[in-house]
Amino acid sequence: MKAVYSEKHRSHDPQFFLVRGQVRHTTEQPERADRLLAGLAAGRHTLVEATEFGPGPRARVHSPDYLSFLAEAWEAWSALGDSGPEMIANMHPVRYPATYPTHIVGRLGWHTVDTSCPIGPGTYAAACAAADTAVTAAELIMQGEDASYALCRPPGHHAYRDMASGFCFLNNSAIAAAHLRQRHERVAILDVDVHHGNGTQGIFYERPDVLTVSIHADPTHFNPFVWGYAHERGAGPGLGANLNLPLALGTGDDGYQLALAEAARTIHAFAPGALVVALGLDASEHDPLAGLAITTEGFRRIGATIARLGLPTVFVQEGGYLSDVLGPNLTAVLVGFEAAR
Repeated sequence: MKAVYSEKHRSHDPQFFLVRGQVRHTTEQPERADRLLAGLAAGRHTLVEATEFGPGPRARVHSPDYLSFLAEAWEAWSALGDSGPEMIANMHPVRYPATYPTHIVGRLGWHTVDTSCPIGPGTYAAACAAADTAVTAAELIMQGEDASYALCRPPGHHAYRDMASGFCFLNNSAIAAAHLRQRHERVAILDVDVHHGNGTQGIFYERPDVLTVSIHADPTHFNPFVWGYAHERGAGPGLGANLNLPLALGTGDDGYQLALAEAARTIHAFAPGALVVALGLDASEHDPLAGLAITTEGFRRIGATIARLGLPTVFVQEGGYLSDVLGPNLTAVLVGFEAAR
């Protein structure tokens, strides 16, 4: 399996992370990519440099106002003269009837869900490179590869059409799925991150052509708290094309496989032409943001179950934070997939 990567991710090096009223160093660090690269090396995967596709693939998913904001944000923020080292909003409109702001502080609040996606001088370049990484991996599938992997950083599945959220700026998994839609009538996204893929759900919630399935820790007790419940099934033409499978905190390998089996049945019934796996490795029992308790062997089983779906598959890296098993868990998923294919 070919693995797509860009060194440009290193230009995004956020520092601020607010946890229960305490400011901490963020877990979304450049070192994540180094550990994932070690996992790819252990699996003997061939690295492919990401191709630059320009704004087109991003524009299929994100709004013009939001893309303009991301492109202009740092320059406008710096021009204030009294701004901090990172862009962090001090207000978030809840979208009651309101006027779109022109001031950068207002735009920052409008386009961010929370405080966990600080913007620095290199954030936009890194986010665009991550999106290109996902599109390159999808393009490999469209050119005949059976499966591919995109080492995307920053991650993407919390990003909405017009809002950054949860470490995420551009929704890489959604962008990959939209690119695959150029070839396939229907595409499925299977999100196995410990956190609900709320941005992906929001982007496709009223669309019947992209099935979104998310297996995650129970949002009653775990971020994002207000999305990810089982009753959220889609709306309008997309009613029935969204499936959430929330799991009790601490669920291990066997319980996860039961949910994955239900996800597989739903995907089979949808009959997509291709599959995007939003690959969060933060369901690990050793992840610093742990909500579930998947072992390295459990990740191998997840890869094998996904392989048995028999679909052209793009793995897009989402969460998975600093632990000694981050690289081995990536190796396990991809080896499990390849062995079962």
